[in-house]
Amino acid sequence: MYAIEVLKKEHQNILYFIEETRKTCVDILSGKPVDTALFYEYLSFGRNYADKHHHKKEENILFKVMLEDLGSIAEKLIRHGMLVEHDLGRRYLMDLEEALKEYEETNAVEAKLEIISAMTSYGIFLRRHIEKEDDTVYPFAKRALEDDKKEWVNEETKRFEQEETEKVNERFKAWIIEK
Repeated sequence: MYAIEVLKKEHQNILYFIEETRKTCVDILSGKPVDTALFYEYLSFGRNYADKHHHKKEENILFKVMLEDLGSIAEKLIRHGMLVEHDLGRRYLMDLEEALKEYEETNAVEAKLEIISAMTSYGIFLRRHIEKEDDTVYPFAKRALEDDKKEWVNEETKRFEQEETEKVNERFKAWIIEK
């Protein structure tokens, strides 16, 4: 299924991003200074690529169809699982932003700890979330959706990609390659 292949490829980009953030946090623990500009780039990647680009496709296309067509199992899996987790990811990013602002204002060690904590928690969360989607949600969608619904999801994903790729995807693909 084209849409799921796109989403899984984006997961690989997100997993790469997580590894980069982890290395940066380890560097801080090893004594390097906090590079707030880099952490703001991480924040931007999380908000714009992982959430607005990737999660938006899931929420507005794939999950929408699953909720409409697959009954109570999809309701539990999507509405009470994946969508709740998307909100949790947004919370981690808000925590990171708050910690960065606090650090810029105070240069406090506690704020440094909060930066590391928010960033690593977001990474751990994303790894687990991606595993659930790749191993459970996507295979369920491929098995359970009717062919016409799969085709609609694929077509909507292609349309979304054509409209949004130039704005978001290319910027962050270049960022990943650069890192």
